[in-house]
Amino acid sequence: MNILQLLKPKATIEYLFSDSTARQALEKMKHHGFTAVPVIDRDGKFVKTLAEGDFLWFMLNSGITDMRELERYDVGQITKRVDMKPVYVSSTIEDLILLSMDQNFVPVIDDREVFIGIVTRKDILDYCHKTIRKLEENK
Repeated sequence: MNILQLLKPKATIEYLFSDSTARQALEKMKHHGFTAVPVIDRDGKFVKTLAEGDFLWFMLNSGITDMRELERYDVGQITKRVDMKPVYVSSTIEDLILLSMDQNFVPVIDDREVFIGIVTRKDILDYCHKTIRKLEENK
């Protein structure tokens, strides 16, 4: 199976640029109800995935108590606590399944490490469910 069949393209999802302010990032995450979001640079290359906890720890470690203070920091300054890895577009469904056990979504990059989209855990589980169902029907 080609993982592109499960891909949500970059044009259809939300992501952050590494030079966005931390406040912009949190407001975008809140507005869309996200717990994590991919971060790319202005050349389109995947940088990292930031989660709510990354923002919390950044605020606690920096002594930030007011959201307005987050305007002074960009997303690139926030350290990720958990490494949410991307996969290459040529990766296998097995690679996706293994990563999705620890991530809500898996970022997908091309061979130049340019971010092209995500595959969600929900879509991976749906694919697995349909595959198992098909196998059971063919018994």
